[in-house]
Amino acid sequence: MTRLKKGNVVLLVGTSKGGFILRSDARRKTWAVEGPLFAGLMVHHFTLDPRDGETFYAATYSEWWGCDIQRSRGGSKWHRTKGGVRYEPDAGLSVKCVWHIHPGNASEPGVVYAGVDPAGLFRSKDSGVTWTEVKGLNRHESRNRWMPGKGGMILHSIVPDPHDARKMHIAISAAGVFYTEDGGATWQPRNRGTRADFMPDKYPDLGQCVHKLLPAPGGNSLYQQNHCGVYRSDSGGERWKDISKGLPSRFGFCMGVHPREAGTAWVVPMESSQFRACPDGKLSAYRSRDGGRSWQRAAKGLPERNAHLLVLREAMSVDSADSAGVYFGTSTGQLFHTRDEGSSWNLMADYLPPIYSVEAFGPQA
Repeated sequence: MTRLKKGNVVLLVGTSKGGFILRSDARRKTWAVEGPLFAGLMVHHFTLDPRDGETFYAATYSEWWGCDIQRSRGGSKWHRTKGGVRYEPDAGLSVKCVWHIHPGNASEPGVVYAGVDPAGLFRSKDSGVTWTEVKGLNRHESRNRWMPGKGGMILHSIVPDPHDARKMHIAISAAGVFYTEDGGATWQPRNRGTRADFMPDKYPDLGQCVHKLLPAPGGNSLYQQNHCGVYRSDSGGERWKDISKGLPSRFGFCMGVHPREAGTAWVVPMESSQFRACPDGKLSAYRSRDGGRSWQRAAKGLPERNAHLLVLREAMSVDSADSAGVYFGTSTGQLFHTRDEGSSWNLMADYLPPIYSVEAFGPQA
């Protein structure tokens, strides 16, 4: 594997039995498949550093050997961390697995972040060789109020500010969204307006079960798919607006946002927290062009019946083509994509292991 080439698209897929790499040109009609990499290991997240287009990171996990973050410059040879990703002894915690990896701001080369279970944020300053805790969050005064969801108590979304390396949003299930503007020294909950139907107080300051948090391009807008609805914030998370009206369900995990249009987003609703599968057995993506004020079913080419499957929180991504490509993978190993922003869908790959994560990169200018 080499650097992401001009005009090419690369899709990185993490599964229960390793990682897969799919490549295409800008037309995105035919795909070459490589893998599995890390055979025998679960890959909770598989991503590429867009700052150089050639450094890859994989969050690997084994029930016997534990977790690690593997990295590669070019993809032919992989290296493990030095010392692992570990809480310090005074934390009284042990990292079960790494859920999400996110390269830092363009102004801080070599900085990479990772979110783990039990919920915590870690930072590397040497491109993933060594990792240290972000103690301002990991020792937060509210930590005794954080709760595990069905998948564990996990930090799964990391949203650095593209213009200011001191600022960042993160999301924890189940605690909510937190924000720092001082490089991680202090963190404030930002959950006003999001519901927690499973709590006595339906609108608490924290305790919300965020499933996915994503930035919108430009401005100060964010989206989230929550356990209890879909939301948008135009104030950097200070206040959230419920934008679930028009969807068949408030419940879901994954979300995608257009790379240039702040009002365009995609979700794949699930029936409920009790039945985590497609409503009515129809696999359906929904698209909004107006920031969630309205939603349209965009499911041409997706299975219309007997599709009782699940799309997980990391398993949707959007490329940067002029007509954005959207990709998502299922719990039963199907990988779908659209080249026309959801107007029609195609099956890219079948018979893969259960898909945990999907990340799209390119086409490079």
